[in-house]
Amino acid sequence: MATRWKWGVRSVGVLAAAALAALLSPDDASAATATTTFNVTATVVAVCTVQATDVSFGSYLASTGSATTAQGSVSATCSNGSAYTIALDAGQASGATVANRSMTSSGNKLSYGLYTTSGHTTLWGDGTLSTATVGGTGNGSAQTQTVYGQISAGQYVTAGSYADVVTVTVSY
Repeated sequence: MATRWKWGVRSVGVLAAAALAALLSPDDASAATATTTFNVTATVVAVCTVQATDVSFGSYLASTGSATTAQGSVSATCSNGSAYTIALDAGQASGATVANRSMTSSGNKLSYGLYTTSGHTTLWGDGTLSTATVGGTGNGSAQTQTVYGQISAGQYVTAGSYADVVTVTVSY
């Protein structure tokens, strides 16, 4: 024989309370969380970049009785805290040294010097042959050094356009 259920007020109230509790209780699967962490890393490598402007003497007259001067610049941009030195090579003239540079024109030579000071007292070179380098400590911004050039008076060389190319080296 089939069992019959009698629904009374009490039965309906229990079922309604159970349904309401089921709706209001959080779902255990969606309430759980898990966390972790990860590292973010980088290795900063010291770096320097260098730029230079030309030293252009313009017209040179051997008969003026005084030296002809000009200025250029070298700018080094180095990582903050990186010590650096700036060296200038001898240029491209055959037989030139850092202490005795020459511009050339069709095989002719015009001697000149590059200096670290406006008084033209310290030759700027690579640290050899009584020349100096210029140093500093990087701060992340361009640090500009003036290159002071001088052609001594009285060099009666063949007329023409004279030139040389000097290489700048920044060591850090």
